[in-house]
Amino acid sequence: MSLRILVGCKRVIDYAVKIRVKPDKSGVITEGVKHSMNPFDEIAIEEAVRMKEKKIAKEIVAFSCGPTQCQETLRTALAMGADRGIHVEVSGPEYETLQPLHISKMLAKLAKDEQIDLIIVGKQAIDDDCNQTAQMTAALLDWPQATSASKIEAKDGSLQVVREIDGGLETIKVKLPSVVSADLRLNEPRYATLPNIMKAKKKPIKKLAPKDLGVDVSPRIQVVTVEEPPVRQAGAKVENVDAVIEKLKALGHA
Repeated sequence: MSLRILVGCKRVIDYAVKIRVKPDKSGVITEGVKHSMNPFDEIAIEEAVRMKEKKIAKEIVAFSCGPTQCQETLRTALAMGADRGIHVEVSGPEYETLQPLHISKMLAKLAKDEQIDLIIVGKQAIDDDCNQTAQMTAALLDWPQATSASKIEAKDGSLQVVREIDGGLETIKVKLPSVVSADLRLNEPRYATLPNIMKAKKKPIKKLAPKDLGVDVSPRIQVVTVEEPPVRQAGAKVENVDAVIEKLKALGHA
C-alpha cells in the first residue's frame, strides 16, 4: 500500500492560554496571544507519520487555512514528518467568520487536485469545537468516513478503524479513499527534534488563495455577541447534614 495522505492542521490559541473576550464583545482577543497547532490535528499528523514509517503511506501533505502565521503551524507539521505544506491564506473579517464548510470545500478540492487517498483531520478544533469538517468533507467527495478514531489499521486497500462512541468502542471497515478524524486516544504525538525542525525550514509550502480552489469564503454568519461564561460563585462549608438542608432551603433548592 502506498497512500498519499492529506492532513488538516489548524492554528488555534494555545490550550494553556486563558481566553479573553474583546471589550466590544465582537470576539476573543488574538493579538499578542500564543498560538499553536490544534492538539487533535497534532494527533492526525502523528498518525500519518506512523503510517509512512510502516511504508503504508508514501507522501504526507499538511494543509492549513488562515493568516500568514499559519505557516508556523505548517512548519511544525513538517518538522513532525510531513513532506510538504499547502497554505490557503485568509485573513481579516473573512477569517473570523470562516466555517467548517469552507474548509471542507478546500480539502475536497485539494484531495482531487493532489490525488489524495486518505484525509486525516482532528475530530474537532479546541477553539470552536465544531466537529464537522471530516463529515462534510466526506460528503462533498462521496467518500467513506470514520470519525473519532482511536485505532487505525490498514488492510488490503481498506482501513479498519476503532471508533469511540457513547456506548463504548465500535469497529468499522472503510474502503479507500476515505476521510478519518482523529480522537484523543489514537496516539501520543512526538516532539519534533532539532534536526527535523531545521530540515522543515527547507521543505516546500505552497501558497494559495481560496479563489484558486474555487471556494467562496464570504461570511455565511454574523457574530452578534461573544460573552464570557458567568463567574462561578464561591462555595461554602457546612458542619452537618442539617446545615446543608437549611442552606438549600435558603437558596430555594429544597
